Amino acid sequence: MRPPFTSRALALLATMLIAGRAAAQQIDPRLERLDAATRPAVAALVDSARTALLPTEPLLQRALEGATKRASGEVIVAAVRRFAADLGHARDALGPTASPAELTAGAAALRAGASPTVLAQLRQTRRAPLTMPLAVLADLVASGVPVDSAAAAVLSLARRARDADLVEFRRTVERDIALGAPPAAATAAAATTTFQSVGVNAGARPQRPGRP
Repeated sequence: MRPPFTSRALALLATMLIAGRAAAQQIDPRLERLDAATRPAVAALVDSARTALLPTEPLLQRALEGATKRASGEVIVAAVRRFAADLGHARDALGPTASPAELTAGAAALRAGASPTVLAQLRQTRRAPLTMPLAVLADLVASGVPVDSAAAAVLSLARRARDADLVEFRRTVERDIALGAPPAAATAAAATTTFQSVGVNAGARPQRPGRP
């Protein structure tokens, strides 16, 4: 006959049950949309990203996007894992002070084909947030612009162009491509026009006190 549980064993068992319950509660409830095998794998990737101080919301959204598209669990886990890796590479290139929005945009730019060197050059070139330049870079590549042409154009504009200037630049490129212009040529022409416009506008803007 087996001896009854000791008070120490019962306490240990209770602690394990409480810990297991707490771990289950830490899983984002939105992941309930995933199947039982996929859910813990995605949750583990999200936890690892959180520990590494990477943004986790984009990873959750990527998993939910896969669920909406009825992708298999393996495909969803692989996509989340790649995204987490891209976020890590983006932080390596942009530095530890990069915001979650910058890291997400940086990951998209890397996925589009931009090199970490381009991201690092953008950080050195522009004092303003990099979310918009990175997003424009990724959008241009998605529109068919060669990644080298897109990167060169964005880098040339990044120092002085405002976010609104970059948005208008992207729209111009997309419009010209739709009208039949070769993507690289459309990008170069729009970059030149935007650069000249930004230079004129910058000269007309009133200078802030204490700044050259």
